[in-house]
Amino acid sequence: MEELSAAGKSGEGIRLGFDSYSIRDFHWKDIQLLDYAASLKLDTLQISGAEYESLEPAHLAKVKEHAARLGISIDAGIGCICPLSHGWNPKVGSPTEYLRQGLQVTKAVGAQSMRCYLGGFGDRPNLEQCMEATIQALRSVRSEALDLGIRIAVENHSGDMQAREVKTLIEEAGKDFVGSNLDTGNPMWVMENPLVTLETLGPYVLTTHVRDSAVFEHPRGAAAQWVALGDGSVDFHAFLELFKKLCPKAAVQLEIITGRPPTVLPYLEADFWKVFPHMPAWEFSRFLALAKSGHPYLGAMVIGGPGKQPPVIEAALKEQQRIDLERSLDYAKKVLGLGVKWKS
Repeated sequence: MEELSAAGKSGEGIRLGFDSYSIRDFHWKDIQLLDYAASLKLDTLQISGAEYESLEPAHLAKVKEHAARLGISIDAGIGCICPLSHGWNPKVGSPTEYLRQGLQVTKAVGAQSMRCYLGGFGDRPNLEQCMEATIQALRSVRSEALDLGIRIAVENHSGDMQAREVKTLIEEAGKDFVGSNLDTGNPMWVMENPLVTLETLGPYVLTTHVRDSAVFEHPRGAAAQWVALGDGSVDFHAFLELFKKLCPKAAVQLEIITGRPPTVLPYLEADFWKVFPHMPAWEFSRFLALAKSGHPYLGAMVIGGPGKQPPVIEAALKEQQRIDLERSLDYAKKVLGLGVKWKS
């Protein structure tokens, strides 16, 4: 691994952390996650609702105090907020109720941003209606968000929106309280180069999910596979140079997802374009250039299939999550120069 000198590191001064989904199979809760982040000398941690041991005020106060004692900043998060999405869970109440609860938890743990998302790739045929429903949900909690000093970070999630569409959603909902949780892995689902995503959403970025992807040509168009940081096709040195110009106060939260097979993007087939009626040719050409310059990942990786896996495969996938997160953090520190605390 080639290491940069102390001077001129591309990520100098940018805080480094991870999203708790990176090690989901460990089923660690908030305090365990904070202790793990501290052991890695990280600056930040994104915790979503499922990782809280309890939502009782006394426990959330304990989480806030523990994070402060460790010197770790928390970004909070909830899930899907669009009632028209395939991913919507009606058990959380109405979108307004779900957002309000999330805002209260975010405030209680001392976070300043709360991640959420619209849906997934299956919502693209109905995207305009889903965007409008999401905008209305966000507007319904504007006063609460502003009163609490919390900004809501909408993720470009699993192929639901391209960056242009996220930008439209943010501006129509209200950029005084809504911004971006910029994900660098999900743009592959919508044939978008992550540098285009950053160029478009950079001024709105509040927090991030950063991971690498191996992108390469395929007989049907292209294919993409999520890999550990440094194993893929994304030029993260160029990404960070632009990141420092557009959103230097945002943290780089690694969300490393491996163990999944490549996804085929059949852009040579006419039907695939039905859900991308407004994509400009220049944007697609940036993705095409990425695919033409890339190649499949040829390293070792355990791949999980559909359904329940044999115990030995489940154990291997779980350990792979930790290994790939930690080697990605190592790459982020030593090659990209990211992080603050570990340098002191």
